[in-house]
Amino acid sequence: MLALRSAGHDEDRITLLFEKHLLTPVFTGIIEELGTVVSLDPRPAGARLRVRCLTVLSDLTEGASIAVNGVCLTALAITPDSFAADLAPETLSRSNLGDLASGSRVNLERPVTPATRLSGHIVQGHVDATGVVESLKDLGAGNSWLTVRVPQALDRYLVHKGSIAIDGISLTIASLEDSGKDPLVSVTVIPHTMSHTTLGSARPGSRVNIEVDVLAKHVEKLLSGTQASPASRP
Repeated sequence: MLALRSAGHDEDRITLLFEKHLLTPVFTGIIEELGTVVSLDPRPAGARLRVRCLTVLSDLTEGASIAVNGVCLTALAITPDSFAADLAPETLSRSNLGDLASGSRVNLERPVTPATRLSGHIVQGHVDATGVVESLKDLGAGNSWLTVRVPQALDRYLVHKGSIAIDGISLTIASLEDSGKDPLVSVTVIPHTMSHTTLGSARPGSRVNIEVDVLAKHVEKLLSGTQASPASRP
């Protein structure tokens, strides 16, 4: 069990928070494989996505969860070299999966297991919104400086040196800039991440999926005093 040390009753609340998320499919933001989109077929409500891959198929089963560009999906119609997933209208409107086409590369990650090291941070696969790549600058030695404009509504969950998932990749916020409208978030991207994820092909204007740290949302609720009292819990 993971636990975060804090004072008084807050310690118990935060521990329960971790337990809750470990009982549902969660990810770490450490990408396992770059998959290739085979097809994105529109349907009367939503679409069906098929992705060609290898590594994540080793233990993938029908109905299991898998993160595609940071979006938690249900694997269906598994073949020796691919899987499919149905995309709901909400998924298409809130994420960049609707922008995909045959040949697009996507970040893939399977959920954590009880024995998995949490190398990144807790990523639910519930995308909050999309951001837009402002720039990707070369820092030398294969390192890059990525700047993304994110919706103003997410600003209160962003802190310097805090965690953020961009297209499902766990990254550390290196800079926050108030541009007078939507904030600019910058992260340093190391060579391994550039070569093993979709960030290697990111371009200004590209839409990317953004998921803020869920712990920030829980802390916000705790501090607002709106959480249920112990007596009202089931």
